[in-house]
Amino acid sequence: MHCGSSPDLNNVLIGRDAEEACRRAAQVFIDAAHESIASCGRFTVSLSGGSTPKRLYSLLAQPEWASRIDWTKVHIFWGDERVVSPDDEKSNYRMTRETLLSRINIPAENVHRVMVETGTPEEVAAAYEAKVRDVLAPKPTDVARFDLVLLGLGTNGHTASLFPYQPTLRVDDKLVVADMVQEVGTYRISMTAKLLNDAAVAMFLVTGDEKADVLHEVLKGKHDPEKLPAQLIQPVCGMLLWVVDEAAAAKLHR
Repeated sequence: MHCGSSPDLNNVLIGRDAEEACRRAAQVFIDAAHESIASCGRFTVSLSGGSTPKRLYSLLAQPEWASRIDWTKVHIFWGDERVVSPDDEKSNYRMTRETLLSRINIPAENVHRVMVETGTPEEVAAAYEAKVRDVLAPKPTDVARFDLVLLGLGTNGHTASLFPYQPTLRVDDKLVVADMVQEVGTYRISMTAKLLNDAAVAMFLVTGDEKADVLHEVLKGKHDPEKLPAQLIQPVCGMLLWVVDEAAAAKLHR
């Protein structure tokens, strides 16, 4: 997709089941890494949490896949994080560490987790935005642009920690925000739609029949990003890709 073109919300890759969908997503990940490393000498990626990407991360950690990436040139961030200890079972960082990071040869300095234990949620968000800018956009004129952002889709239409009807959906002067999400009763740290939409590739990975209704609503329904924050993700100068399994895609053709 070239700059200035409209994102194609029907750019959907469908796998037979969750395993095949994750294999397709892994191939997109590897292709993006190869292209970025060849052209820029590094690959910057923002990962997602939740249950769906566990399978993808475990796949990428397998030798046959992991050996296809020069992990020493990969910089990893997270699109959102829960305000919990990095060792907490709810931590997105912990899940990624256990399924991927501990099994690949990536330098510790290339892993940029959200340092939730270092201050108030607002201070943590500001510090993470500073880290994003430092790595992705060190010059004031640079745009903070990930090579790939991996996103999930909640049954309520949220993505990252951008939840329905929250004021943070409309933030356009920050890259990272802290938000008290009443729906889940806790603070979340999340990249903003502004940052996510500057990515070269934004890839949603969605599996399971419990996502069929919301996937149909996001892709085929009325444009209402306040209700369905995932609709906010429309890359300004990049590609939007949906990788789903047949169960999640069951209602797309109706």
